[in-house]
Amino acid sequence: MLSVLICTYNREKYIGPLLESIAANDLAKSEYEIVVVDNNCTDNTRGVCEAFAEAHKDVQFNYCVETEQGLSAARNKAIKEAKGDILVYVDDDALVDSWYLTTIYEYMIEHPEISAVGGPIIPLYETEEPKWMTRFTKELLCGYLYFGDKERPFPGERYPGGGNAAYRAIVFQKVGLFNTALGRKGNNLMGAEEKDIFDKMKSQGMRFIYLPNMILHHIIPQKKLERDYFDRLTYQIGVSERQRTLAISTNKYIKRLFFELCKWCATIILLVCYTLLCSPNKGWKLVLFRRNVTRGLFSMASDPVHN
Repeated sequence: MLSVLICTYNREKYIGPLLESIAANDLAKSEYEIVVVDNNCTDNTRGVCEAFAEAHKDVQFNYCVETEQGLSAARNKAIKEAKGDILVYVDDDALVDSWYLTTIYEYMIEHPEISAVGGPIIPLYETEEPKWMTRFTKELLCGYLYFGDKERPFPGERYPGGGNAAYRAIVFQKVGLFNTALGRKGNNLMGAEEKDIFDKMKSQGMRFIYLPNMILHHIIPQKKLERDYFDRLTYQIGVSERQRTLAISTNKYIKRLFFELCKWCATIILLVCYTLLCSPNKGWKLVLFRRNVTRGLFSMASDPVHN
């Protein structure tokens, strides 16, 4: 059985359409449940979910509340509430295709040796894509993920996006729950909790696979394309990485700093290339991205100080 886990905070505009897209899936209703974890919502999220449950009595639906603020705490609550042996995390501001659940269900049944799967995350803009957007900034701001149209292991150090990932429930018995010191809390944009889980999985020899048909359409509002959001998000990536690596060891943190230096070299090369291609704004956006991450790596403050 699949447990579709949706952790939400003030997304009444998006959660209704998401729930409808899940209910429209072609997997038998008896083979999945939906668990919504309300992480102290102050909008009408509960009302939207209650209306959905009333309109879809054939869907197994569980609405619960996690009072500890934070995405990691909400994800842990979802694990405890879930009845399924396959746990599917879906972002609360997204849509899925009608074959989404069947894709996961059939693959995990046929491949018991695989511990987790993830798929493409495709941005669905409410406005237009900015001219400064590149693949790198799209991955950052939109969670964009695409590794082609063939099933394959995730390349290199890559792993499924946190909002489009399915795990066997036993994974969390083996590696533990999400680290509540990491991840978003309310409007705070901390992260790295998924990376922490997948690093632990890799250390135990667990495998995770990219499924090209497991597509998540991630809705991107205008505010996610504005400078303030960009600065806060990129800065807190650095803070998250500092906390994650230091929790492992000082040596791990030092290695991460060296990796950051390598990324700076790549960023400068990209700046030159985009400038030669008459798109310097794309290159300078990457420089800003790198600068904010680096600042975060050297600071434990949760919010950037604007210059």
